[in-house]
Amino acid sequence: MSSLIPVIIAGGSGTRLWPLSRSGFPKQFLALGSTETLFQKACLRCKQLSVSIKPALVVTNEEHRFLAQEQLREIGLSDSTLLLEPIGRNTAPAMTLAALHSMADGDDPILFVSPADQTIQDEEAFKTAAESAISLAEQGSIVVLGIVPQSAHTGYGYIKADSDDVSEFVEKPDQSTAEQYINIGNYFWNAGIFVTHASVWLKAIAKFRGDIFEATNVAFKKISTDNQFVRPDKSAFEAITSESIDYAVIEHLPNSDMSIKMVPLDAGWNDLGSWDAVWHTSPTNEQGNALRGDVLCVDSKNNYVNAASRIVGIVGVENIVVVETPDAILVADKERSQDVKSIVEQLKRSGREESDLHRKVCRPWGWYDSLDEGERFKVKRIQVAPGASLSLQKHYQRAEHWIVVKGTAEVTCGDNVLTLTENQSTYIPLGEVHRLSNPGKTPLEIIEVQSGAYLGEDDIVRFEDKYGR
Repeated sequence: MSSLIPVIIAGGSGTRLWPLSRSGFPKQFLALGSTETLFQKACLRCKQLSVSIKPALVVTNEEHRFLAQEQLREIGLSDSTLLLEPIGRNTAPAMTLAALHSMADGDDPILFVSPADQTIQDEEAFKTAAESAISLAEQGSIVVLGIVPQSAHTGYGYIKADSDDVSEFVEKPDQSTAEQYINIGNYFWNAGIFVTHASVWLKAIAKFRGDIFEATNVAFKKISTDNQFVRPDKSAFEAITSESIDYAVIEHLPNSDMSIKMVPLDAGWNDLGSWDAVWHTSPTNEQGNALRGDVLCVDSKNNYVNAASRIVGIVGVENIVVVETPDAILVADKERSQDVKSIVEQLKRSGREESDLHRKVCRPWGWYDSLDEGERFKVKRIQVAPGASLSLQKHYQRAEHWIVVKGTAEVTCGDNVLTLTENQSTYIPLGEVHRLSNPGKTPLEIIEVQSGAYLGEDDIVRFEDKYGR
């Protein structure tokens, strides 16, 4: 049997799950009702498929590389390779990039391609369907997993299949058409999960979208490698046409000279495309409420409430979504939760960073939380992981005061290097070259008080950085 490589597509922005999901920390990296994130679950799910499995290829964007790397480390999959897109170009170029990389050593593995932002409740049923798909792919077919539909949903594409032969793909039908499909019985939701030999995919993309194949190949031939990170050429990748796997290839396969097959999947699948979908997959109480965090509920039913940082109380309401984070609160009709993306669009038009970043921002060395801000000052809580350090840097428009509240800090300030412990502090003058490091074995936490005329994150000049920023 051919070797198997999981390909995890993890490049989405997840705007419909705002304010928990943001472009700087999208939904695939969230743990929604679980100790593992959606991304981690997708990786582990694929890991169980075959004894001849190879390390995964994760296609994500440059901005999320450290998020993905850390989450892979947490689940013991640090041998995975991260293919970093300099800019999003949808799933067809992403899969083509993965196929080219998988064949670089002369092998022709089977690629098991899965989005990173879906849930599967029945893992055994998934494994059974996936292994059937792998067997069909071994024979030269492109195989899709078709979800057994639970309703006449208009937000998904549909696959028409007789036995395992696919005869048609239909994109997001209207309600009456979707109801007809359910009644007919041989239509399935398209989950975006595909299985095929790398060479078969490359043949298909070259046949149906030669422009995408050629442009991606140009970008791949100029890759650079940095440990786990593989980067295609930026300017060449930006020239690739943005297109999905479905539109570029899959919809052209029926009645062509290439084989397209489908395996049904009835395993409690959900793509979590809205807060309503999250409610459907969450445990609920006797009143149908899915409650996370510190929530008080009176005479209310069928609600989804997620309280991240404070008490949230609801009284006498039904079928609503309430999502609270330290810097934003969403209240929506559960049936209108798809429209949350309109809020994100308004934020972007206004130039507000709440569309992109949480108050607490992850960095490769740890995180910072912006606690307070006013005219000419900002207060942050900063945590630095053991053995990690910020870049050697300076700021033109602000000075900084650092107070250690936990752990041990090694501080470089100009030509001086000093060690600080709990309750000790130091001052970084405006324009001084400096660095903060954690030489200890426990997390370092400091309170940083910035003062100056401009306190934006872009007022930074890096001289050395172990993370390649």
